[in-house]
Amino acid sequence: MPAPLPVPNFDPAAAFAEVTHLRAALAEGDWPGVRRLLEPLDWDGRTMLVRVGGEVDGIEPFLRSVLARQPDDTLAATLLASHLIEVGWKIRSDARAAHVSREQFDQFHAHLRQAEQLLIDVCARDPGNVAAWQLRLPTAMGLQLGQAEARRRYDRLVAYAPHHLSAQTSLLQQYCPKWSGNWEKAFAFARECMLAAPEGAPNGVLVAEAHLERWVDCDTSAQRTQYLRDPQVARDVREAAERSVLHPAFQHRPGWVSVRSVFALMLSRLEMWDAARAQFEALGNLGSEYPWSYLGGAKGYVRYRAEAYEKGRPR
Repeated sequence: MPAPLPVPNFDPAAAFAEVTHLRAALAEGDWPGVRRLLEPLDWDGRTMLVRVGGEVDGIEPFLRSVLARQPDDTLAATLLASHLIEVGWKIRSDARAAHVSREQFDQFHAHLRQAEQLLIDVCARDPGNVAAWQLRLPTAMGLQLGQAEARRRYDRLVAYAPHHLSAQTSLLQQYCPKWSGNWEKAFAFARECMLAAPEGAPNGVLVAEAHLERWVDCDTSAQRTQYLRDPQVARDVREAAERSVLHPAFQHRPGWVSVRSVFALMLSRLEMWDAARAQFEALGNLGSEYPWSYLGGAKGYVRYRAEAYEKGRPR
């Protein structure tokens, strides 16, 4: 009898020990320690840690005290902005706008405006600060500044980091209909990013994400089933996987867990069981909140992993 599969772990610290160290440094108020962790990283790693660091509860007073002593510290300002954005989006919730109260919107916008002011100053002082420009994409979306402004910010960022996946994911969300975009623009952008990146880069996941968002947007289960039966969907996701997670040059760099998770979900939904199993095997017990939050979190992960192991061939 095969050994039971491990319980999934959605904590980013399970894949990157630096997350644990950053959380500890922030909790202890160790600003030199925070800087030692973040400054040596490339923009992919720094952007990820700035986002995860922003999720740590109760760090606003500490970061404001750092800025009070060092007003020109762009890293402290960026982390504080990340935290304010995180708090603001939690207040807003993931609900559609019709189900968000006026009070929630007011608090949400107030947090984003504070973050915007910090980030405007950071980008003025340090125009090549990719982490700061990336954070200005969700603020643009939340403050409804429009797609042209979001694209302007994205273009400033890609001048320094041409294939920055986190920024591309943010702009893809802006292009979806739920944020006043349209599917034609969303799919065109996803494919443009995939083809521009080197083979083996993670950017192919944007095509899978676009199809995931389109599938989730269907009104009924029957429409969702019909959508996945479209042969073009399967061809698109397969091509994207072969250019990224199924390519021998694919590397486990910051964000890889979410990338493999998106493909594990979509390949499972499309019943490409061999390729889906390969993703679950590569993940081990690792997972990410997105995209599994669309399918009940860990329960959805466990369900599709079990089916992939049953129906897919091992690598």
